[in-house]
Amino acid sequence: MKVKVINRNEEEYTRERAQDLKKVHRNYDPALHQFQKAHEYTRALNAAKLDRVFAKPFIAALTHSDGITCLARNPRILNSLLAGSADGDIRIWDIPLKRTLRSLKGHTGAVRGISFAPDGETCVSCSTDCSVRLWKVPFAPLEPGPVAAEETAVFEFQGRNAFRAIDHHWRENLFATAGSTVEVWSHERSEPVNTLSWGADTVLSVKFNPAESEVFASTGGDRSIALYDLRSARPIRKLIMQTRTNSLAWNPMEAFNFTAASEDCNLYTYDMRKLDIAACVHKDFVSAVMDVDYSPTGREFVAGGYDRSVRIFNFNAGHSREVYHTKRMQRVFCVRFSGDGSYVFSGSDDMNVRVWKADASEQLGVTLPREKHKQAYNKALVNRYKHMPEVKRIVRHRHVPAAIQKVKCSVTYRACMCPHHTYIGLA
Repeated sequence: MKVKVINRNEEEYTRERAQDLKKVHRNYDPALHQFQKAHEYTRALNAAKLDRVFAKPFIAALTHSDGITCLARNPRILNSLLAGSADGDIRIWDIPLKRTLRSLKGHTGAVRGISFAPDGETCVSCSTDCSVRLWKVPFAPLEPGPVAAEETAVFEFQGRNAFRAIDHHWRENLFATAGSTVEVWSHERSEPVNTLSWGADTVLSVKFNPAESEVFASTGGDRSIALYDLRSARPIRKLIMQTRTNSLAWNPMEAFNFTAASEDCNLYTYDMRKLDIAACVHKDFVSAVMDVDYSPTGREFVAGGYDRSVRIFNFNAGHSREVYHTKRMQRVFCVRFSGDGSYVFSGSDDMNVRVWKADASEQLGVTLPREKHKQAYNKALVNRYKHMPEVKRIVRHRHVPAAIQKVKCSVTYRACMCPHHTYIGLA
């Protein structure tokens, strides 16, 4: 005769300390848990709501004495940021302590572009005063407190016309400037090494490819995007857009892809091998897009617009996943991702550099392993039920200024009234 008995070892169920977690044994047979889906859906709904409740992306504002025109992040140091303003002042910021390390004096006109050298110890800047200056960048000291001091340029390159943008080569001591033409300069020479042009009377921006460093692109006032190769010292491809392109950024993980910020309120991602059609069109802005920059991961990018908002897009998404704005923020002229992809910097016309979280509801500071597990579980729940109407509505909802909402509603109304058109542009 067989007798089934319950055998329980007391040591396995007794906690050694009061702080220890009590062991709970569960039977995962789905027949015994008929309401598991309903419970998971309720948890996903609560996780989506809490995610929006704790979405507070704004961190700090760093003040200048004039409108911010350009930003640059240090490729070697996470806490270093360069900001140039319309009064010719360039400041090196220590982001964690919100202090100015150096004030670089020398430009007499508005600073239009700034870029770091690959070593992170030098930078170059260009201005409307027809000059390019080379600077030494100090490291942040460990001691807290104000350390602001003025510093002069190491070397000055004099041009014939005003400069609109600048970008440094990713491996060599070369940099390219945009003005009346595209000029390639060397640190060791006072005259341009190469002068490249392709029909545009004014070149608005220039960017080197981080993966294929000998290739760079420029945008022109004639609505063109031109690609150049330093090895052959000549242009290789040209694309004519419907409207002017203000800036572009290369994807650091996909060497052939770049995203262009256009005057028609959209961003366009292209494959340089197939320029006849855009790989993706990114919408949601209601005014001209002024600047764009990719995250180091290459999976998302940030863009700033003339409508006084900052938006974050996934690299293959048609609409933004986040929109940031404040009551006092004016037209955004420049944006940058941090070196670790966790923060976003924006420079606007109201004389402030703003620091934002890339993930609006991310918890700052040290998190315990249990907290990390809980956050990962909540994200997995929201991702599983993101197609459900209630969860989708909560996840997608964003508060935007009344001016932006009014324009978006008018565009939607005109699109409904004109069903024969696939896209209705702004008047």
